[in-house]
Amino acid sequence: MEGSSARQAVDSGLASARWYQSPIDRDTLNALAQKRDWPAIRDTLIWLASMVLCAVLVIQWWPSWQAVFPLMIYGVLYGSASDSRWHECGHNTAFKTPWMNRVVYQIACFMIMRNPVSWRWSHTRHHLNTILVGRDPEIALMRPPDVLHVCLNFLGLVDAYHAVRLMFQNAFGRLGSSEQTYVPEREAAMAFRIARIWLLVYAGVCLAAVVTSSLLPLLLVGTPRLYGAWHHVLTGLLQHGGLADNVTDYRLNTRTVYMNRVSRFIYWNMNYHLEHHMYPRVPYHALPELHKILQPDMPQPCTSILAGYRQMLPVLWRQLKNEQIYLQRPLPNTASPYVTQVGNGD
Repeated sequence: MEGSSARQAVDSGLASARWYQSPIDRDTLNALAQKRDWPAIRDTLIWLASMVLCAVLVIQWWPSWQAVFPLMIYGVLYGSASDSRWHECGHNTAFKTPWMNRVVYQIACFMIMRNPVSWRWSHTRHHLNTILVGRDPEIALMRPPDVLHVCLNFLGLVDAYHAVRLMFQNAFGRLGSSEQTYVPEREAAMAFRIARIWLLVYAGVCLAAVVTSSLLPLLLVGTPRLYGAWHHVLTGLLQHGGLADNVTDYRLNTRTVYMNRVSRFIYWNMNYHLEHHMYPRVPYHALPELHKILQPDMPQPCTSILAGYRQMLPVLWRQLKNEQIYLQRPLPNTASPYVTQVGNGD
């Protein structure tokens, strides 16, 4: 990243600081971090088969109102479930077999409109410098929060606009200004090549819509990134929203939220987000067990998505008037004290 905030994070040592990790037995951690193929194969088959079924129903029932329900499910599976698949396969932990991670990563990146080269490096920076202003390129809620931006993103409008703009920029052989700070020069050519392939695919989809005189090709490829984005935005805002920035203790800036089984499937257990940030090599299917082990050293999780928003929204409202406000959650008596505190605890 760039600017005075980035320089301050580097000069203060935040950008290279050692982060706090809750204690865990090494053998236990190694056991939890064991990669397995079957859970991800099962979940990926369910995900893709559900998409195919919904697409068939949409095509069969189009243009009647019957098509709306399977189209909405298809949109969430395309525009939201792809976010978590991109994320976990980008960590190379979803599958034990490397090529399976690569294939699903490429598919999910296309759906979520994130260049697989630049976003791998972007997410690496996010984990190294989580919610460090000027360094983390994936801060969803800046201070004060941009309410219009957040609302529009529930329809994917802001992110998709920037994604399409960046895709054209990459296709013409240029990295974005932020990309230039974290994408190695040696990998830029691959990012450009992928952007050009994607543009050809989207051009083919548009041509198919014109030839068939139907919106169906557009409704099934590309635009689900818009009408299906709401779930990944709904869950993603809870990851860090309203919590501390510029700290080196994930317990201060990352939130775990209990969710229903459907949302957990769509989200691939990333609701255990605090545990994931603390030990990112643990696969998604082992995060519930990791959560149980680390819980004595963690703040109390939110009991539901609704409870998470009840916790977060009042803080965001107060940040509109005072951007130094953040939520500091109490720790249990069994926990080690927070490592760093910045700003005014609420």
